[in-house]
Amino acid sequence: MTATAETIQTTAAPPQSIMLVDDSFVLRDRLAMAFEERGFRVTVAGNCDEAVMVFRQNPTDLAVVDLRMPGKPGMALIPELKKIRPDTKILILSGFGSISTAIDAVRLGATNFLPKPADADDILNAFARGGTEVGIPQAEEEIPVPTLAQAEWEHIHRVLSDCGGNISEAARRLGIHRRSLQRKLRKRAP
Repeated sequence: MTATAETIQTTAAPPQSIMLVDDSFVLRDRLAMAFEERGFRVTVAGNCDEAVMVFRQNPTDLAVVDLRMPGKPGMALIPELKKIRPDTKILILSGFGSISTAIDAVRLGATNFLPKPADADDILNAFARGGTEVGIPQAEEEIPVPTLAQAEWEHIHRVLSDCGGNISEAARRLGIHRRSLQRKLRKRAP
């Protein structure tokens, strides 16, 4: 081991890498871009099994895990990631959370629990509230804030993904007519 590697391990540097685990590719990719813009090295996975495989090859300082995914739930991933790298800070992200679920997540080793929808700043703040010191590299340009149209687009696609692509069910959950949803989906992403 070189002196540089020893120095890196002994100093408590702010996290520089993050893994995003979510079956909603729209949300996952949007968050990945936001964290890359903030200077993080980002890895992504769509389910628990893929996340374990990716994490074994390339462990990260932070991990954001969706609670409900096809296959194993996100809670099952907490001990798996902790076995591979115990010092990784894990945040559970869910649109279906409850106080008891949040308590269970923390008992399993999660740093914090955050309800959806959440953006990169919400996630970094949740890690900070959970006791993780998160430094954000200074960028030369300001980080763009998503517009209302972009937030709506993400929400629609997240609900559509949760419904397995069923437009009628997604329209019902969104509280809009099926044809209105189809018109919105035909438009280009903002």
